[in-house]
Amino acid sequence: MSDSISKLASLKCEIKAAAPARERLAYLFDEGAYTELNAYAKVNDSVTGVVTAYGYVDGNPVYAFSQDITVKNGAMTGASAKKIVKILDLAAKTGVPVVGIYDSFGADLNDPMDALNAYGELLMWVNNLSGVVPQISIVCGTCAGAAAIMAQSADFVIMTEKAEMFVTPNTSVKNLAENSACAGTACAVCADDISSVEKAKAILAKLPQNNISPIPMYEFDMPSTVNVKDAENCAKTICDENSIVEVYEKYGKASYTALGSVGGATVGVVATNKTADKLTSDDCSKIARFVRTCDAFTIPVVTFVDTEGFETSDEAEIQGAVKDMTVLAHAYAEATTIKLAVISGKAYGPAYIALAGKCANADITFALANAVISPLAPVTAVEFLSHDKLKGTEDVEKARKVLADEYAESEASAFVAAAKNAVDDIVTADELRQSITNAIEIMAGKRISKLPKKHGNMPL
Repeated sequence: MSDSISKLASLKCEIKAAAPARERLAYLFDEGAYTELNAYAKVNDSVTGVVTAYGYVDGNPVYAFSQDITVKNGAMTGASAKKIVKILDLAAKTGVPVVGIYDSFGADLNDPMDALNAYGELLMWVNNLSGVVPQISIVCGTCAGAAAIMAQSADFVIMTEKAEMFVTPNTSVKNLAENSACAGTACAVCADDISSVEKAKAILAKLPQNNISPIPMYEFDMPSTVNVKDAENCAKTICDENSIVEVYEKYGKASYTALGSVGGATVGVVATNKTADKLTSDDCSKIARFVRTCDAFTIPVVTFVDTEGFETSDEAEIQGAVKDMTVLAHAYAEATTIKLAVISGKAYGPAYIALAGKCANADITFALANAVISPLAPVTAVEFLSHDKLKGTEDVEKARKVLADEYAESEASAFVAAAKNAVDDIVTADELRQSITNAIEIMAGKRISKLPKKHGNMPL
């Protein structure tokens, strides 16, 4: 008996040794307390390079795994995979979110076939859980090859400044974390382990436990901002004070995406014209991904539209701009969550249809009084409609602008759009938050039965 107790004490000492993996779990879970699973699992004579556990984050249950770089560089083995699969299986059975913390140099090359099979099984589990429970990846060190694909399969990926995520090494990319943020593979880059975990916790707080749970409700403070001149302030105008968590800040410069709350309940906010007038391929991808994430967990989406449309340069056309536009329109049309649109400025042609068009892409469309809604940009419209008037004019640019302003006022104003049933209501900035709140409340029971199919065929 004494030998068994001595052996148990020795094993506990070995598995409880100080390591970044356990420190990161302590940052994640309330009061640093968590229950470790399969702690005694070994590969040959060594413990595995991953710590798996469950506990509470802001009072809500969460499963997590954290790769242990101090054990054979966090090498992925069959035993490591079995530990992670256990966590994912429990998450599927109980409908609880999963946080994966990545810090490993890759597969265990002492048994490469076992490692390959392990990654295959993990990828299957992560993708089967996609859209069922929230999954967040935190990359605190190296995340390479199949592990990078696995991390990227989560709903949100957060990286520390010194972290690296890649499929194959590429020495020409000097700052991999910053590059990931600009490429949209990471939703945020944080200074260190603690701040990256805090970002994950802020996102988790906005998400339901699973795809059939109600969205979380919290006490809230009224917003102090009423300003719709730019994307960020549009969000601050309708969202509760200090509730906004922006994601993908450095990806898609013409768009803004964030999780926030209205009246204490989570919403997703999309806004255009952050720093540019036209949506690029990156913007389309960013917004589509965000809308699909919100829809997976039935989070209402509020879209602020102020854009001249999609980028139409020769380069954009060569790269397949129409496909990017279609992906964005498909994401909105396919989403069955509550979809509200606010036209806060310009809404021209396909951009109006994709982001704020009634029935397909918005349940209720609001417009501010200064909104301009038109099949074409007013300047382009007058070229077609008033070409004869511009002939022989001394100052063509000035005449074109005058005619464009007249067209916007007489043919493309919010009031004309409302008269033709293109928008449902015209509101002031002061009325906007209450209008959004009322719409979300009245549509809380929204139900849609779609045609039976496996899934739509989005042109990715």
